[in-house]
Amino acid sequence: MTQPTATRPGKSMLQNYGIKPQADGLMTWNWVDEQMTKARNYWVCSVRADGRPHAAPVWGIWLDGTLYFSSSRRSVKGQNIARDPRVTIHLESGDDTVIFEGKLVELTDKAVYARVRVAYNAKYAMEAMAETQDADNVTWYFEPSSALSWLESDFPNTATRWELGQ
Repeated sequence: MTQPTATRPGKSMLQNYGIKPQADGLMTWNWVDEQMTKARNYWVCSVRADGRPHAAPVWGIWLDGTLYFSSSRRSVKGQNIARDPRVTIHLESGDDTVIFEGKLVELTDKAVYARVRVAYNAKYAMEAMAETQDADNVTWYFEPSSALSWLESDFPNTATRWELGQ
């Protein structure tokens, strides 16, 4: 991932939430990276064929600035992602907030999968990710296009939009 560019959120947030347009108070990408690294659960929000939203928590690994996670192809999210890989991914906290928009791509690189597997199994202290992928399970990696972050304790000042160059 290229180095993200920090700006203020869009015009409607500036007008409706009292966010000032000046750059002082913008969050650092290191803070976002740290939150993604230490998170245990990541919420994946996809869309069903009939347009209804679907949200599900997943275990994942934030490795080298990229989120990886696995799921069954037959799960609701697996079917949604196969049809439309555009998703929103966010962390559990509404106080220390990180929200991404982007798309998921199937991981096919065996060397990268091996690295992800080692980090994933170490993070969750169990053999949560199989040694090899099978026909039913898929591992995705996330290609974000934008993100939002803020601290609820200082929301108007820390509200930051990230352009990620995808």
